Amino acid sequence: MPSTDTGADTASPEDGEATLRLRLPAEFVARFATADLLDGVSDWGTTRTPVGLFHLVPVRMRTDLPLVHRWMNDPAVAAFWELAGPPDRIEDHLRAQLDGDGRSVPCLGVLDGVPMSYWEIYRADLDPLARHCPTRPHDTGIHLLIGEAADRGRGLGSALLEAAADLVLDRRPDCGRVVAEPDLRNTPSVTAFLRAGFRFASEVDLPGKRAALLIRERVPNREARRNVTTSSP
Repeated sequence: MPSTDTGADTASPEDGEATLRLRLPAEFVARFATADLLDGVSDWGTTRTPVGLFHLVPVRMRTDLPLVHRWMNDPAVAAFWELAGPPDRIEDHLRAQLDGDGRSVPCLGVLDGVPMSYWEIYRADLDPLARHCPTRPHDTGIHLLIGEAADRGRGLGSALLEAAADLVLDRRPDCGRVVAEPDLRNTPSVTAFLRAGFRFASEVDLPGKRAALLIRERVPNREARRNVTTSSP
């Protein structure tokens, strides 16, 4: 991630040019330091869904690691995510994204103010996925796990996937498709994506799994977009 300096940046004079001294406003530096390649996931705001107000909030390591660690160690989750283990294993997985170049952003899904799911929003065209299937510029991928067993199997996944895909397409004007690649064995996950408006495109062999490639394409003037409302920054 690019380094920033909240103090003055001084350029040495060259070829008679004057020294340039630039002091960046603190709010600009803070925004630049957390920039991503997904048009600012942290600024996407809140969307209204049939199951409540939903918000994707980028993970904060210090406060969110224990929760994500507990979810990843649920056997039903670990069977597909394969991240069960000590907290430092989860920390390494999160930090690789948080300290990366912004192509993937780990988030908590907050429903009516309660963190209840973990998401990864990523640039599919810049992901290893692109080595295994055709992608288009700005294709955006979604990974999702529902954290608590009590929240699974009652339609929350499909409602939130539809809302998240709406957010991606609304907030990322250059993105024409939202893609997903759940394990073919994970029937509930595949079903949730299909119910959220994704279509089955193909089966894809990825490292460690055979996946269903699922795609939701942008539809001009899609009615569902009227439900997206921006929260205050």
